[in-house]
Amino acid sequence: MDEQSTREQICTIGRNLWLQRLVTANDGNVSVRLDETRVLCTPTGVSKGAMTPEMLTLVDLDGTRLDDKPVRPSSEVLMHLEVYRQDPNVGAVVHAHPMFATMWAVCGEGFEARMLPETIVSMAEVPLAPYATPSTPGVPESVRPFVRDHRACLLENHGALTWGTDVTSAYLLMERLEFTAELNWRLRQAGAGNNLPDGEVNKLIQLFS
Repeated sequence: MDEQSTREQICTIGRNLWLQRLVTANDGNVSVRLDETRVLCTPTGVSKGAMTPEMLTLVDLDGTRLDDKPVRPSSEVLMHLEVYRQDPNVGAVVHAHPMFATMWAVCGEGFEARMLPETIVSMAEVPLAPYATPSTPGVPESVRPFVRDHRACLLENHGALTWGTDVTSAYLLMERLEFTAELNWRLRQAGAGNNLPDGEVNKLIQLFS
């Protein structure tokens, strides 16, 4: 898509995050890699449900501003840029604070997602990135080890991060992550739940990888 269409799509995704209660207030951020050097990023201090296309800011892969808009890029943009640097196939990143995924993160736990075929294919394991102070270089350092082998991770005492080939896939992974986090949480409280056997897990991965 051209840049204007991408801006509009990011705003649609931001509103979906807000409507689905995956973010509250001004939380969360979304970015899309336009090309090898430019990244569109949501602004800081703006509800994801109230963004307009002209609010989005442009930065390079080092985080340098490429426009003179009055709004600043999200303070978490360094985390997004690290994902792009680690995997050139990533085209978009979504950061949110969904309730159940964040509960796992606050408990200091990642989780496996081997109960349903859909989660096995998209995120058979959701690792926990160790806590780092938001907006500091420690955050990108904490997610770096998980980028190439996963499509989502939890941020300890912070929230969740997903990434995909485009902004729609990254957003849908956030929806999937929150559903899976809630399923795992409720099953743990009930003392129930069965993972699919390893043979079936491997079969699914081979079929849909």
